[in-house]
Amino acid sequence: MNNKLSKKKKFFLVADLLMIIAFVFIDQLTKFLAVKYLENKPEFNIIKGVLEFKYLENSGAAFGMLQNQKTFFVLVAVLILFIIGYVLYRVPDDKKYNVMHVLLVLIASGAFGNMIDRIRYDYVVDFIYFSIINFPVFNVADIYVTVSTFLFVFLFIFYYKENDFNFLTFKQQKKYKEFK
Repeated sequence: MNNKLSKKKKFFLVADLLMIIAFVFIDQLTKFLAVKYLENKPEFNIIKGVLEFKYLENSGAAFGMLQNQKTFFVLVAVLILFIIGYVLYRVPDDKKYNVMHVLLVLIASGAFGNMIDRIRYDYVVDFIYFSIINFPVFNVADIYVTVSTFLFVFLFIFYYKENDFNFLTFKQQKKYKEFK
């Protein structure tokens, strides 16, 4: 990729950034509402026996693992955001990669939304609970990350080919392979 960004590439990057801001805003708004209306209150049934809103302060990761590891989680989130930023910068502005843009934006939004909670509160605000299957309590950022990661892996296996990711190779590696 040359150093000069095309207008189309700049548009994609600005659109990515605006989508991240919008998705993080939605996540933070839902968490604000959860704190305001659910904290220190009984569960609120959406669909009795199936889905409820239930306030929880989660200082761990998924399923409550790695409790009280704020620094670790923040560093992992920063690393994920850096990697996603790099990939979004490098990804070709081809229609084939539009879905990848959206999925990476959603993963970044989820990582950033939960990172904000960890920095502000030392925990993540969770409030969505599927009682029918006794699934751990989660939030909107978790939905972004989980669904997008699943779809990304699905696309990686069934849609994208190995050479579709050549844009991520470093120039030194390409030159090295040319001399072999």
